[in-house]
Formats: sequence, C-alpha cells, structure tokens
Amino acid sequence: MSKLDDKRPIFIQIKEVIEDQIINEQLKEHDQIPSTNQLVQFYKVNHLTVSKGINLLVEEEIIYKKRGVGMFVAEGAKEKLLQQRREGFAEEFVLPMLKEARKLRLSDSEIVKIIEKWKGKEV
Repeated sequence: MSKLDDKRPIFIQIKEVIEDQIINEQLKEHDQIPSTNQLVQFYKVNHLTVSKGINLLVEEEIIYKKRGVGMFVAEGAKEKLLQQRREGFAEEFVLPMLKEARKLRLSDSEIVKIIEKWKGKEV
C-alpha cells in the first residue's frame, strides 16, 4: 500500500489505491480486499473516511460485500476500471497538453516527436 498525500481527499486516495491494486492484478476477481478496520489501522484515518472510499467502489460495482465475510473484487472490475481510466486520460492529460501545445504553436508532428522522445522514460 502507498502513502497518502494532503492534496486530495483521503477517501478518494484510498479508493484509488484499491483500484490500482486491481488494475495491477495484486487483487484479482473474487479476491478479498483488506477490511475497513485493516485500512483504518494502516492509514491511521477515521473509519468513516475509509468507509466512504469503499462505498464508492461498491456503488461502482468494482467490489461487492458478503455480509459477515468481507469485501471482494467484482467480476470484470479490472476491465471496468481500465475503461474508466482510459476515458479520463484524454480529458485529464491529453486535452490540457493539446491546449498548451496550441499556445506554443506546436504542429502535430512536433507534438508526436515530443511524445516519442519521452516515451519509455521514467519521470
């Protein structure tokens, strides 16, 4: 698990940590996720904060609850998350990049060259 930052709501970060574990296949379909109590202890945050993040995942049908047993990764969760993130990628990253490129009067071929230059480099 990773550390949390002060820049975004904690419940969103906890939700994203679980999503990342599903995408990276640390958690697979029908695997049990850490309990709310385990997450509270690990992150040293309020129970309601953790519950809020978990409940978002339940509402999005990424995880499901088995009463008295725990919470588990739903069937198709990885594909659903990848689709959500792909849709958000263009809006969150590509659109702002293209707006800045337009301000800088970069041509399409110049943008492609920049992407190719940086592709594969860990930043």
